[in-house]
Amino acid sequence: KMYDAVRLVDPVHKKVLEYRDRSMGKTSRICYDYWGNGGICDNCISVRAHCENKSYIKLEQDQDAIMLVTAIPIETDDTAAVLELFKNATDSMMIGTGNYNDGKEMRHIIYDMNNMIIRDHLTSLYNRRFVDDRLPVDIVKATVAEQPLSTIFIDIDNMKTINDTYGHITGDLVLKQVAAAVQNSIRADLDWAARYGGDEFIVCLNNMEEDEVLRIAERVRSNISSIEVPIQNEKIRITASLGVQTMSQSSFTAEEMIRRADEKMYQEKKDGKN
Repeated sequence: KMYDAVRLVDPVHKKVLEYRDRSMGKTSRICYDYWGNGGICDNCISVRAHCENKSYIKLEQDQDAIMLVTAIPIETDDTAAVLELFKNATDSMMIGTGNYNDGKEMRHIIYDMNNMIIRDHLTSLYNRRFVDDRLPVDIVKATVAEQPLSTIFIDIDNMKTINDTYGHITGDLVLKQVAAAVQNSIRADLDWAARYGGDEFIVCLNNMEEDEVLRIAERVRSNISSIEVPIQNEKIRITASLGVQTMSQSSFTAEEMIRRADEKMYQEKKDGKN
C-alpha cells in the first residue's frame, strides 16, 4: 500500500535493472517507456540522484495518473543504479481548491514545476541544469548506438557593448531573438538547445554526420546575423561566433565536448567574429 511500483534503473544507460542472486544486471527494457511518451524525460531525477549521490522527489504524470516519484541512489561497484519508488497521487495530492479527483489543476502545476527546473525563464530554452543532466546521457546513448553526436557552442558577439550602450532591456530582447533563431534552426524532435549562461548557448545534434552538422551551424550563424533589433531611429545588427565539436569514433565526456566546442568558438571570435 505504500508504493504502486518499485524498480531499479541505470539512469545513464536508461535501462531497467534486475536484482538476482545478490547481483544486478541490465534488462532490455528502456526506463522511460514507463511514461509512454516515447522520449527521455527532460527532468530526470534519477540521473541527478546518481550524479549527486542523494535522493530526489518529483511529481510526474502520464495519460492516466499523477505519480509521486522518489529516486534513491544505490551504491554499487560498477553499475549506475537508482531505486525508483512510484506512488499514484492522483486522488490524494491536494493543492489549492477544486475537484482533486479530476486532476486537471494538478497536471498544470506539475507541468509548470518541471519546466521551471529545466527551462531558462527569459528565453524558454533549456537551462544549464538540463545540459548537465542530459548531455552525459546523450553521449552514452550515441556511444552504445555507434552514432555521431555534436555540440555547437554559441557566443553572441559584442554583447557587453550592447548592454552598456542600449541597456539590459535591449540586451534581453537580443537574447530572446537569438534563442528563437537557434531553436528554429534545429530539429525539434531529435535535437535540443539551451542557454548555457549569459550570452552563451549550446546546441546538441543527435545522429548527424559532421558535414550536415556544419551546415546546421552555418544556418544558425546566418539566422542570427539576420536579426535586426530596432532601437529608436536605428537597428542593431546581431552576430555570433560558433564552435562545433563532433564525437564519432571516440567517446568524450560532456565536459570535454563543451570545452572543445568552446575553444573552437573562442578561436573564431579571435579570427574576426561572426
